Amino acid sequence: MTPEAVVRIFEIFQKACPAPKTELLYDSPFTLLVAVMLSAQSTDKQVNIVTRPLFALANTPQAMLALGEEQLTSLLKSLNLFRSKAKHLFQTCHLLCERHQGEVPDAREALEALPGVGRKTANVVMNTAFGHATIAVDTHIFRVAQRTGLAPGKTPRAVEDILLKVIPETYRQNAHHWMILHGRYTCKARSPLCHTCLIREDCGFFQGQSLLAMPQAPKS
Repeated sequence: MTPEAVVRIFEIFQKACPAPKTELLYDSPFTLLVAVMLSAQSTDKQVNIVTRPLFALANTPQAMLALGEEQLTSLLKSLNLFRSKAKHLFQTCHLLCERHQGEVPDAREALEALPGVGRKTANVVMNTAFGHATIAVDTHIFRVAQRTGLAPGKTPRAVEDILLKVIPETYRQNAHHWMILHGRYTCKARSPLCHTCLIREDCGFFQGQSLLAMPQAPKS
């Protein structure tokens, strides 16, 4: 894809949605971190259903530790992998209190040192809570990057590295949200809505130029 096409795509995204944001409910870096940790193999809608009552009871690491791991596990039971998520979340709350005075760190190394926090989760928190121009490659972004030709990498990390190189700095902060929303509502996995797609004129898939065999998208 040419640099001019990349600019056109993100100009269109910006015009259509000037202030994109995550659909996860949160009101602090900590509640965002929790929501993103819980979103693995679960939809944002499912996570929001769970976090509404959870955050009403505990919206700080200290309050969540006070709940106890057993009650936390019970509150998460409608989510996939709820037992491991509860375990990691409880361990993360311990480390936030022990190492960071109960605050979520604004640094990749410190975030990825927390149980259950990988590069994707760290990127989301750094971008959404702290304003870093990071791009968290989830299933939707991986698919959009492949189909359009924006970043035909074979792994999430490869796609992330390519996107950071090709997307102009002025669009990088919001690129993560634009691409997720596009993948979720237009460039769907099974039946992409090409007839309503705003960027189809620059899309390799629409133009018949996409790769014949795309790598399998990551699950989380």
